Amino acid sequence: MELAHISDIHFGKIAHPTIVEDLVADVNARGVGLVAVSGDLTQRARRSQFKAARAMLDAFEAPTLVVPGNHDVFAWWRRPISRIFDPLRRYRQYITDNLTPTFVADEVAVLGINSAYGLTIKGGRIDASSREMIRSFFAAEGEGRFKALVVHHHLTKIHALGRHDIARHARRTLDAAMDARIDLILCGHLHVSHIEPLEIIPGAHRLVIASAGTATSSRGRKEHRDTNFYNLITVTEQAFVVEERRYDVEKGGFVEESTTRFERMSAGN
Repeated sequence: MELAHISDIHFGKIAHPTIVEDLVADVNARGVGLVAVSGDLTQRARRSQFKAARAMLDAFEAPTLVVPGNHDVFAWWRRPISRIFDPLRRYRQYITDNLTPTFVADEVAVLGINSAYGLTIKGGRIDASSREMIRSFFAAEGEGRFKALVVHHHLTKIHALGRHDIARHARRTLDAAMDARIDLILCGHLHVSHIEPLEIIPGAHRLVIASAGTATSSRGRKEHRDTNFYNLITVTEQAFVVEERRYDVEKGGFVEESTTRFERMSAGN
């Protein structure tokens, strides 16, 4: 099975005139089983931006699983009351009111959780109910399935990405992910494409962090300042491969940048 992982679309700050259409075409051509979107569909949570995001999601042939990012809540300086009391109203109106979406098919189980709240600035927060959902959902799916978690913010510091924020209660959430024996965490927020295996305890269960770059916006950062990426994940019984696909402006499409293969963890590891 193949999964597409896109993040940080940022309608309102699109990098190239046809990049959204090119992204949809590339994903659809792969025949993926799921498109996982790890937040920041909009730049400023405006209606027009959410409408554009809705149109993009509808253009994918595969099912979509979407979680919000910090840019999908109302801006403090525009709607301070709504930011506090109903920060995701437009997200729920145009995208989905399900903040813990799930997908199960072909021995793959995927859960999305919300880390975007009105009372945080940009770092995000994971609440206790989301951690309980991680444990209960994946426990019900058994040992044999490939398990992926989708969340906008990072749950741990990644040295290769330099200084960056992580969500509040990130360590508790990461512990829940380890307890649930999650194979892969799909996140975004930092606008840098990076894949890294993570072992909290040497020799114990290993999970992989796939941080997606910005798929379509002009807001790339660091070495990816002028580059757009999305991830293509191929899952087999023995292994999974994360392919980073980069947008080539001259070709008007996405091309393979790099691939990283990971053996599936057995029940004893």
